[in-house]
This record gives sequence, structure tokens and C-alpha cells, in this order.
Amino acid sequence: MTLLSSAPGGASVARKTPSAPAAPPRRKQGGVILAVPALVWYLVFMVGPLVAIFVIAALHWPGMLQPVSFAGLQNVRTVLDDPVFMDAVTNTAVQLVVALPLMIVGAYMLGYYVAQQPPGHRVLRYLLFIPGLISTPAKAMVFYAVLSPDGLFNGALDKVGLGSLADAWLASPSTALACLIVLDVWSGIGFTAVLFAARLGSVPDEIGEAAQLDGAGHWRAMWRIHFPVIRDFVGVVTMLQFLWTLFGSAQNVLLLTQGGPGSSSTTLSFLVYQKAFIAADLGYSQTVGVFLFLVGLAGLLTIRRVFRQTY
Repeated sequence: MTLLSSAPGGASVARKTPSAPAAPPRRKQGGVILAVPALVWYLVFMVGPLVAIFVIAALHWPGMLQPVSFAGLQNVRTVLDDPVFMDAVTNTAVQLVVALPLMIVGAYMLGYYVAQQPPGHRVLRYLLFIPGLISTPAKAMVFYAVLSPDGLFNGALDKVGLGSLADAWLASPSTALACLIVLDVWSGIGFTAVLFAARLGSVPDEIGEAAQLDGAGHWRAMWRIHFPVIRDFVGVVTMLQFLWTLFGSAQNVLLLTQGGPGSSSTTLSFLVYQKAFIAADLGYSQTVGVFLFLVGLAGLLTIRRVFRQTY
């Protein structure tokens, strides 16, 4: 601190006085203490099961109450030599390559339409959200009623004179996986469209008005103007749907096709369930689980890189 003092003769002299030492910053110990329960929960219920997958994958464990022995890489060799596993890899790849683009592109276009607030857009939001409110068993019952040999779809084909095209859609090796993909798209496209509509609704109106003044139509404004603005959000939604399709397909397979006929509709997530709870081969099951985890991690990193902002 600088003080002014009067010297003899009336002149003012600046004189520095030592300033008080700054108080050390307080550490907020309360925040650390409050984070401990969440950290323990994460370690026990998130990291713990992840570590358990890798441990069980190295064991020979033929059932929950059976003796356990170390298998090393034997489970890996068994899995890679199993044709059912290769069919599951192929089916999962087809499911992701077909369902994910259809779902994201269709949901984005629906969301953009809803975001323009056409007449009845509020009712349309509720209608799009309905599939997300229906339980998975109920969805499976609806699709079984539609696609069974004497179901609604075959009945409609017969009514229009196309009865020769009727088939047991869920029991045919050539159509069983396609039916599951249709169910995945129908289940996720409406909910995802509502998410896109909410995000597009937060885009400033000036952007759309400027595009209209420049002569951009709806198609160009949709993909050239609005899509780059919400590109990061599209990446997040794509990640969520990728994970849901990759890990959540087992329930639809279990309820509708049981992985058949043969292994024509077996996916990786259903193979994990089948080997663990039906075949009682926990080592094989968790070896597939490790592979599924690696595929999911690689997919998330790839999607994040593709949809990252470029500005």
C-alpha cells in the first residue's frame, strides 16, 4: 500500500507500507465428500461389472453352481471357430448398417418438419412419441400379430390380390432379420424425431430467415443450413441409437424369433444371453461380451469423429 506523507518544506513524499498477506484460498472439502457416494456407486456398479466381464471371459465356467477353472485364451479360440458367432457378427453388422442410417435420416427429416410448426404439430409430436411409451413385449405382440402366417400383413396381401407373396415372415431365414430391423426402426424413429425437433426449435430464427432470403428451399435449408448447426447433437443421438441397437436387440430376438430359423436372426447381444442362460456356458458368453464391448467402443469413437464440428 502507498501512503503520502508530508516532508519538511511542505513536499509530499510517497511511502510504501507492507500489505497484509493474502488469505490462503479455502478448499471446498464439502464438494469432495458429497462426491464420494457417487464415486463408490460408479466403481461398484459400472467399473466392477466391466472388470468381471474380462475376468469371466478367461474362465471355463459351465454354469453358476459348477466348478470354475482357468481357460486362458481357449474361450477366444472356441468363439472364433464357432459358425454361429460368425453369423451373429454378420447379422449385427447388417442390422447396424441398415437400421441406423434409416432411423437417423428419417428421424431428422421428421424432426425438421415438426420444427417448422405445421398445422397440428403438437398432436404430431405426441403421435411420434407413442412407440417410445409402449413396452417391448407389447411391441413384439403387435409385430407378431402383423407378421404371423395368418396375420394382418398376409391378410392385406391377399385382399389386394397378392396372396402369392404371403410368407411366414418371422420364420423365414430370408426375412426374419429384416422384420427385426423394421421393428428397430419403427421403435426408435419417432422418439428420435421428437429429440431432433426440440433441438431444431432452439436454432435462432434468423438463420432460417437468412436462408430464405438467399433463395434456399426447405431441402437445402434442412441439410445445408440447419444440419451443420446441430451436427454435434446428431452425433450424440446417433451414439445413443447405436448403443441401443447394438446392445438392446436381444429382447426383440428373444420375443419374436429366438435367433432362428437356425442362426439367421441371431445377433451378438442375443448370443450373450443364449450362451449364458440357455447353454450355461458363462466363459463363452462373456467372451462374446468382451467382443461386443470392443465393437461398441470402436463404434462410439468412430461416430464421434464423423460428427465432430469442423469449425
